[in-house]
Amino acid sequence: QLHRRGFRCLHGVDGSAGMLERARSTGLYRDLRQCVLGREPLPAPAEHYDAVTVVGALGEGQVPSTVLPELLRVTKPGGFLCLTTRSNPSNLRYKGELEAALGQLEQRGAWQRLLAQEVERWERATSEEESTQGTGYISGVVYLYQKCPIPPLEE
Repeated sequence: QLHRRGFRCLHGVDGSAGMLERARSTGLYRDLRQCVLGREPLPAPAEHYDAVTVVGALGEGQVPSTVLPELLRVTKPGGFLCLTTRSNPSNLRYKGELEAALGQLEQRGAWQRLLAQEVERWERATSEEESTQGTGYISGVVYLYQKCPIPPLEE
């Protein structure tokens, strides 16, 4: 969808070489690097990207919420961060931790929340217990933040 809307300079990271090969086969990415989010620094200089997205990785047993400062580090002042997580029962503890970390960064003035939108049919459920009200799907949340510009130095 991003490519169809004119975004052509896409970089990607994944902890799995196999997923990187799959991404490479699409021809959509200008650069792909292997990196385990939350364990390694992102392979990019500070304030490098206009926008950073993390979709399908912020969840229980996956990328820890402690990755947020690293995502901010590589985002330009005024740039955007779009993050997602699931709202299914087995992810609720993680979602609470993530939202607390998001709020702390907002209180410190690191970024401003622009959107936190629940999506009822985020993805297909893998079990009936995970299904939202028996729909066969689990719900999720899309968060959109804007990194605060660096305040001017007082003389």
